[in-house]
Order: sequence, then C-alpha cells, then structure tokens
Amino acid sequence: MGYKVAVGGATGNVGRAFLSILEERDFPVDQLKLLASSRSAGKTVVFKGETHTIELMTEDSFDGMDLALFSCGGTVSKQFAPAAGTAGCVVIDNSSAWRMDPQVPLVVPEVNPDAAAGFKSKNIIANPNCSTIQMVVALQPIHAAAMIKRIVVSTYQSVSGTGWAAIEECRNQSRQILDGEEPTVEVYPHRIAFECMPQVD
Repeated sequence: MGYKVAVGGATGNVGRAFLSILEERDFPVDQLKLLASSRSAGKTVVFKGETHTIELMTEDSFDGMDLALFSCGGTVSKQFAPAAGTAGCVVIDNSSAWRMDPQVPLVVPEVNPDAAAGFKSKNIIANPNCSTIQMVVALQPIHAAAMIKRIVVSTYQSVSGTGWAAIEECRNQSRQILDGEEPTVEVYPHRIAFECMPQVD
C-alpha cells in the first residue's frame, strides 16, 4: 500500500531533490501532487517516467493527502502547513517556520527519531537547517560518550540555500567577471561571485 504525497515548492532546488530521492529510494507513492506558487503552476515535472503538472498551492490542496514535504519558505509554510495538518496530512517542513514551536517536534532521524512521535499536536514535523543536521549527526555519538557542554560554530553557506535565482546569479556574475565585465547584482545586496558575506540572515 502506498501513500498520497504532496510536495510543496516542487520546482525549487530542494523540491527537486525531494522528488529525486523519492524516486531513487522507490518510496511507495500512490498519488503525487506537486505544488508551487502561481509563477510555477502549469509547468510539468517528470517523476518515475510520468509527467505531472504543477498545481497552485492553496489551503485545499491537502485534502485526502497522507504526507506533505515542504520546502517553500517560512512565510508560505506558516500559511499552508496548518491547513494541511487540519486536513489530516502530516507535513515534514524544511523551513525555519516551526523549528522553535514547542508543539512541533524538531527531528533529525539519525539522532532523535523517537521525537517524531510528537507530531500529532499539529501534524507537523520540523527539521533543523542543513548545516545543523549534518553537524548533530556527527556530534551525537561523541555527546553520548563524553557529554558535550558547549559548541562554537561558524558555517559557510552555499548560494543554493537561497534558491535557483541565487545559483544563476553566481554563475552569471562569475562569467561576467571572467569576461572583464561589471557583475549584475540582483538577488544578494552585494556581489557574491568569488566572495563571501559575513551575514546572510
């Protein structure tokens, strides 16, 4: 028996990765609903050899769905995850929207899988950001053996964390600089190609 799965933010970098992993692991998807903003609604995506049309995400999009994978930003998640949860659909949210909500479990499966059982309050499960996930997976066995008391962390984030437009901007700026042109700045407040920024949030 398979699941009825919705993917919110299906045309973004992480949404595409969701679909790739679902396909790679042969996750039992009986019905797939791909959701995005009005900019992407109507586009098509191929999943397991079948073409699926992107639908506009609305509060009614989750009726009858079992599971929703969200990577559509905190504001969108705050708007639509509760509607999905009320419809009986369990949301696994990739944004920062629910990470500090005491009624929403914050889960890294390799570290605290039992915490996922607390999803029933809102039908939402959150996960930490990408750098935190990989860090705690590495630190968990050390903490279990020796009790870590304090960690000081510096992270260097990829432009892909900002989305497809940032990847394109970095690519275009790199080309412009190598061609001796002045780089176009639109997504970030400053040039990002061949640079780093001290703060991104």
